Amino acid sequence: MSDMVRKMENAIQFGDPVLIQDVGEEIDPILEPVLSKSFIKKGNSLCIKLGDKEVDYSPDFRLYLTSKLSNPHYTPEVSTKVTIVNFVVKEQGLEDQLLNVVVEKERFDLHEQSVTLVRKVAEGKRTILELEDTLLDLLSNADGSLLDNIELINTLNNSKITSDEVTESLKIAEATGIEIAEASALYRPVSIRAAILYFVLYDLATIDPMYQFSLDAYKDLFLLSIEKAPKSEVLEERIEHLNSYHTFAVYKYTSRGLFEAHKLLLSLQMCVRILQSDNQVDINEWQFFLRGGMVLDRSDQPPNPAPDWISELAWDNVVELEQQVPHFIGITKSFEDNPDQWEDWYRNAEPENPRAAALPGEWEPKCNELQRMLLVRSLRMDRVEKAATTYVANSLGRKYVEPPVLDLNECYGDSTPFAPLIFVLSPGVDPTANLAQLAAQKVGADRLHSVALGQGQAPVATKLIAEACVEGNWVFLANCHLMLSWLPELQKIIERFEDEQPHENFRLWLSSNPTPHFPLAILQRGLKMTTEPPKGLRANLSRLYQTCVTQASFDECRSQKKYGKLLFALTYFHAVMLERRKFRTLGINIPYDFNDTDYSVSDDVLKAYLDAYVETPWDALKYLISEANYGGRVTDEIDRRVLAGYLNQFFCEDALNVPQYPLSSLEEYYIPTESGLDVYHDYIQTLPQQDKPEAFGQHPNADISYMITDSTITLESCLALQPKTGGTGAGGVKIEDTVLGIIDDMLSQTPQPFNHEKLMKDKADDPSPLHVTLFQEVERYNILLNNMLSTLNMLKKGIKGLVVMSSDLDSIFESLANNKVPAIYLKAYPSLRPLGSWTRDLLMRLEQIEGWIENGYPRVYWLAGFTYPSCFLTAVLQTTARKNAIPIDTLSFEYSIMDAPEEKIGPQPKEGVYIKDMYLEGAGWNFDDQCLCEPNPMELIVNMPIVHFKPSDAKKKRNPAEIYQCPLYMYPVRTGSRERPSFMVFVDLKAGDGDSDFWVKRGTALLLALAT
Repeated sequence: MSDMVRKMENAIQFGDPVLIQDVGEEIDPILEPVLSKSFIKKGNSLCIKLGDKEVDYSPDFRLYLTSKLSNPHYTPEVSTKVTIVNFVVKEQGLEDQLLNVVVEKERFDLHEQSVTLVRKVAEGKRTILELEDTLLDLLSNADGSLLDNIELINTLNNSKITSDEVTESLKIAEATGIEIAEASALYRPVSIRAAILYFVLYDLATIDPMYQFSLDAYKDLFLLSIEKAPKSEVLEERIEHLNSYHTFAVYKYTSRGLFEAHKLLLSLQMCVRILQSDNQVDINEWQFFLRGGMVLDRSDQPPNPAPDWISELAWDNVVELEQQVPHFIGITKSFEDNPDQWEDWYRNAEPENPRAAALPGEWEPKCNELQRMLLVRSLRMDRVEKAATTYVANSLGRKYVEPPVLDLNECYGDSTPFAPLIFVLSPGVDPTANLAQLAAQKVGADRLHSVALGQGQAPVATKLIAEACVEGNWVFLANCHLMLSWLPELQKIIERFEDEQPHENFRLWLSSNPTPHFPLAILQRGLKMTTEPPKGLRANLSRLYQTCVTQASFDECRSQKKYGKLLFALTYFHAVMLERRKFRTLGINIPYDFNDTDYSVSDDVLKAYLDAYVETPWDALKYLISEANYGGRVTDEIDRRVLAGYLNQFFCEDALNVPQYPLSSLEEYYIPTESGLDVYHDYIQTLPQQDKPEAFGQHPNADISYMITDSTITLESCLALQPKTGGTGAGGVKIEDTVLGIIDDMLSQTPQPFNHEKLMKDKADDPSPLHVTLFQEVERYNILLNNMLSTLNMLKKGIKGLVVMSSDLDSIFESLANNKVPAIYLKAYPSLRPLGSWTRDLLMRLEQIEGWIENGYPRVYWLAGFTYPSCFLTAVLQTTARKNAIPIDTLSFEYSIMDAPEEKIGPQPKEGVYIKDMYLEGAGWNFDDQCLCEPNPMELIVNMPIVHFKPSDAKKKRNPAEIYQCPLYMYPVRTGSRERPSFMVFVDLKAGDGDSDFWVKRGTALLLALAT
């Protein structure tokens, strides 16, 4: 800092320019007087105060600041004091830069001619200017008659001759320049492809802050591709080789720095951008693929021809597909005429595969691959990722959907002493062991120095780096995210490498969790690698038996036969809990980072208790493992039930006594009868590579559920990478016009707020707890309605340029354009619905409130229609407590399933309320026996019958084994948020053929609202 101040003082005094690089969004306060031009006049001179010192100010002084932030937000106080220049490279400019690079490498003769030509033209133009200046000077200083001035006449003649010669040479140069440009333009396909790929990488930072790539590093990669691509004398072949080699080089280089979930996103973006540049992708079709259909008003929509298998959202998509994409005119009539054929296609295991499932009628030959993907996206969201994978493989090649496995040796080969190698960490993975192994091979194990960053470790790390630069050692700084305040200093150390010229064997390795505060300069300069845990039960079992279970540790327990079997059960339990996270809420509400320490401690407990007791202490083991060791990480009580449910199955007498005791309903997974470490190693290698849901106690439908979620995330990520301005929406309409249409639709449907004061006066004679809830609901909905009406009207004016667009209005505009509910509206109640579905849902909520106000207490309540359903249920309990003069905390609900539709339900019950429209997830419902059952294939959600919520004495409540306490959630995000938990109550349902643990492992739950 003192060095910067001293340089600033000198520059201000002597009028030198100053460049300060890599500034953030906050400017150093010491520069404030300079930015605000706070001059102090002393006599005829100007001074400025810099820190505590007054410095003479030279008017020639200039200050330049640069930032590497892609979209910095500076305060108005800063913005008004500086001139902000957007110096971000544009695609056209980058194309020209890269064209020069490739021409210089491929046709150096052309490049040399071009450089010579530029110089020649510049010299010629300078000569003409000099001649003109000489003539003007002679004319201005001439005395007497110009005709008598021999020098002037001679100079004029010479100038004319020289000017003609220069003009002629410029014409020749211009013609030559055109020839050179035409010859260079033959390589433009290479520069176009390279520029497209750079902007694909550049946009990835939107997805994760660690995905930063510098233009300098990209140019180095481009030069390497030019050097290594296969040679050819035929220009077209050479260009094809350059493009294909560089495209895959970019994919390989980038994918090793991406998490697994984003690798398909990279491939898809590369594929679509490349095809778009060749005019092979219709922009309207691509936009529909990302956004889907949006319907606010279904009054003009043709009726759903098959509501038993076409959901409301799917039919919305099909109808909008016909309206927005001209190619699909007639698709709704095809569904109406051939519902059985479309159902066969819909129920096929691979609807995206034309060989497995041909589209009905004329649509198979009529649709190309992207158009087929639109139908898959509309009806089978779970197959979108598979369809996208096939699309990329068919367009670019199979290798673009098979990411290379991380090879540290290869990464080391690509590295230099000047740039750090950065591990981007994911939970449960530590790269230290692999790095130590590589160090032992390359430089020797004793030359790798590791530091776990934390308080007080900065001096240690700085010293190690300084020594390693000289001696050629490796330094590994682990957990950089724990010392973010020191990373700017580390950035300066790394930037000095270029000047200090470290030892050729020196390498700096860093590891960090993803964080938006990691210095951009380090990320852009560094070589990034992601580390993720192995996927699948087999991989996890194999890893645990290789790293945590040695022959010595296995032999420690004296009860070898028991220990071997129960250790395998414990290992399987650990692997299941790690892999269950892929099912998201059907697997576990909160994805916990169970690690090898939890496993090792449980292993020690198992050994100790088996050796200490003759009879196996099942309850103690299950409690210590599921409640203490693993349960110590668990913060959700419903997740705790999942752990207990698995251990009840895996830790029992049958596990020891039954040969090949099954660990799931699949015959491949069992505890080997024979004991011995080699037996377990061999058995693990026989397990399938891909796990079916049944291996986790799940139904096959669970796969569909998580694939829908993965596909939705991929599409939303892709949508986030699209240009934000100046584009067109579906149907070739401007995005602004589309949003204006949405605003008009919403304003036409949004009613005026309720008259809250009149309502309270009208209901004053019945101050029941339910009416208090009604007043509160009306108040909350009024806030939402007022907010919607005011913001939508303001946004309408903002789009037309009548008012200034605030950040809130910008955010609402983006949400409406992307068929999402603006965050400001979700403050009323949480929802995952898209905009169209949310708007219809809101109108239904308001209808329930309106009906209650006009007609009195409803016979059947729609619990999801309240902003705070828990308050309504509390009011129901309070009503019974007041009526019977008993404390409310002695009451809980009993639940009775009503075997009748709403129209046949009688009057309100004497106690409690009837609740309709709840949804069952993770199970089916047997309407005859009124109990849980296995769901039908592809039946992810089941509509529950009306349930009678009846307050009763909590002490008398029993929970027999045949009853499953089913959690009721407000919406699909089961954890909710800290302010608005999603969990409501446990609803007692008959367990049917399965016991309570069976449905716990299925993740079976009731939902008040869905995501569609």
